[in-house]
Amino acid sequence: MDKATSKHAAFSDMAQSTTEDWAIIIKEQTPFAANGGKRVLEHLRLLEGDYGGFPVDRLTHCLQTATRAYRDGRDADYVVMALLHDIGDTLGAYNHPDIAAAIIKPFVSEELHWIVQHHGIFQGKNFFHHIGLDPDMREQFRGHKYFAATEEFIDKYDCPAFDPEYDSLAIEFFEPMVMELFARPLNSIYKAAMVKDA
Repeated sequence: MDKATSKHAAFSDMAQSTTEDWAIIIKEQTPFAANGGKRVLEHLRLLEGDYGGFPVDRLTHCLQTATRAYRDGRDADYVVMALLHDIGDTLGAYNHPDIAAAIIKPFVSEELHWIVQHHGIFQGKNFFHHIGLDPDMREQFRGHKYFAATEEFIDKYDCPAFDPEYDSLAIEFFEPMVMELFARPLNSIYKAAMVKDA
């Protein structure tokens, strides 16, 4: 909200904050949090036109990955995970999976979070040998309960999603799924304070 039209907490040092201050903050934060899906989609759109040398731009790659998962019958949470798996590209050239994983963590299962967190290492099987890295880096996770699921995500959806001829669904198609997912946190230290039915 605009500072001129909204009430603000009175503290200048958080250690001196009061229950009344936090009532004001939570009142502002709750609707802000509810629109998280919209902000995520706005950030995802920043990937449009950014090719980084790839055959398709980064947004197209994300849309294609999600479209492939959707057309394969995956549930909405999985499809949104596929859509957002590379959203960290604009901010984290050296750790884009970490950024994407942090964004989705409060809203998805442990498995989906793990897939995003590790997809960069798993995708390395297909190209690390070309850039002087170990293509078997994923083997450190062999035996992990989500190894096969992450391998499947790479093989079926992420790896083939660089096809300029593929008919990807538009970002607007996925918007309701994103908005729904980001409206219902599964785990967050703030959930009980901000979500009425927590």
